[in-house]
Amino acid sequence: MATETETPVDAIDAFKALSNPIRLKILTWLRDPRGNFPVEQGIADPDEYGVCITQIRDRTGLAQSTVSSYMATLERAGLVTSTRVGKWTHYRRNEGRLAELGALFTGVI
Repeated sequence: MATETETPVDAIDAFKALSNPIRLKILTWLRDPRGNFPVEQGIADPDEYGVCITQIRDRTGLAQSTVSSYMATLERAGLVTSTRVGKWTHYRRNEGRLAELGALFTGVI
């Protein structure tokens, strides 16, 4: 749950991050990493570490720099977290933050 100190600007930044259809689609795909991204031999467990940015790039068909920028925007908004595994960065959804944003619409906060 969001704290009483959360300002509307915090939520606005998160919703701005979601205003891009590709970023929203990536966040949706990350809800089910095993179902939306192939689990490859030797790649970190997607349930524990998230999905490698290379797999996200392959799924979107966008340039690495574009996907990196999109993921950085989602991370700054608190919607995903990143974990380094070797030389690769893996991303997973921040379910707590997503629940906070959802609660804004239900009147819980």
